[in-house]
Amino acid sequence: MLTRIQLLSVSFASGLLLLFVLCLGSQNLNNRFKVNLVFATTEPLPAGFVVGLSVVLGVISGGSTATILLPPPKP
Repeated sequence: MLTRIQLLSVSFASGLLLLFVLCLGSQNLNNRFKVNLVFATTEPLPAGFVVGLSVVLGVISGGSTATILLPPPKP
């Protein structure tokens, strides 16, 4: 159980760190696009931020999935 909590916390921490670096790096990007959601559209966001955000979400969801599918420890 402790291993799962450690892996899950490392996954979230690395995702948040990547998001922080992404926010710092995308301050001066000029090409901005709107993301068209089903019920609304977002504010114009830099293209690199949108791609980077999908990578960050992939890191978090992949780490969470790997943690959940980890086999239980043998007694």
